[in-house]
Amino acid sequence: MKRVIVTGGAGFIGSAVIRHLIRTSDWEVLNMDKLTYAGNLASLREVADNPRYRFLQADICDRLAVENAFSGFSPDAIMHLAAESHVDRSIDGPSAFVQTNIVGTATLLEVATAYWKKLPASSQAQFRFQHISTDEVYGSLGSEGLFTEHTAYDPHSPYSASKASSDHLVRAWCDTYGLPVLITNCSNNYGPYHFPEKLIPLVILNALEGKPLPIYGKGDNVRDWLYVEDHAKALCLVLEKGVPGETYNVGGNNERTNLQVVQTICETLDGLRSGGRDSLVPHSYTELITFVPDRPGHDQRYAIDATKLRMKLGWMPEESFDTGIRKTVQWYLDNAWWWQPIRDKKYAGQRLGMTK
Repeated sequence: MKRVIVTGGAGFIGSAVIRHLIRTSDWEVLNMDKLTYAGNLASLREVADNPRYRFLQADICDRLAVENAFSGFSPDAIMHLAAESHVDRSIDGPSAFVQTNIVGTATLLEVATAYWKKLPASSQAQFRFQHISTDEVYGSLGSEGLFTEHTAYDPHSPYSASKASSDHLVRAWCDTYGLPVLITNCSNNYGPYHFPEKLIPLVILNALEGKPLPIYGKGDNVRDWLYVEDHAKALCLVLEKGVPGETYNVGGNNERTNLQVVQTICETLDGLRSGGRDSLVPHSYTELITFVPDRPGHDQRYAIDATKLRMKLGWMPEESFDTGIRKTVQWYLDNAWWWQPIRDKKYAGQRLGMTK
């Protein structure tokens, strides 16, 4: 039995990782989360009473709290997912992204290194610091090509710049201090328990309420979509079998324009709710699609080459976009208990990230 600290474990991807670890392994998990607006312990309801799961409310920028977590829990690994993650919010308030994503990561690295150095040699060799990042650090692709682990960094938003900085810090700690690190850069995630400021849950919930479905610009921006549970499995595989010092790209091999994504959601809802649709949507949910001014600095296309992860560790995504989006839409239809309080009290779907 091993022990892992998951930072940001009450977030979208972090909670999926914890659910997967508790469901499929014998690892003990300490969830360390500040519980900002996007942190939601309800996402961990199914594991909350498991004796191998613990929760600590703490800020990764709080050095004393981080030190106490390490000394009290004695982890064998860190899975670092805590981050400010929404591009639009980074446009509105970039300083929070600098503080959490850069300063917080540096704090974790300092504490982890000091802890790791005091471990017995055998435990040092087994310890891992896994940093979970994004493909947005690579910038924007043209109509062809894919991001590989060797693509040069070219971030364009405060969010992606802060994540690029944290990636560089993690590599520096590996090269300078010998800390055994792993880095993953993933494509856009979607699935259950996704905070509804992001495109897919926002569109689903707006559609259910008969509200406009906003699409930035022409809707021709392209993303590679990755089902969150496939991502969680990839992260746990990298933790177990990844080579320290290496980076692994994680992608779903599901490129879609934003317009295609929204149209697929509408078609899925049309099929699942035929006969039970609200009178606000008389024919098809596609009638609610509305084009709005584009996001500042909106990257045109992301696409991940996950060949290394497939060839070296044997990972492949299990969900296609069509199967994953159907599961996602159905989950939101069935789980208003989770998202309704968020829509009522935290975020009702208003536009974010406008510079004027």
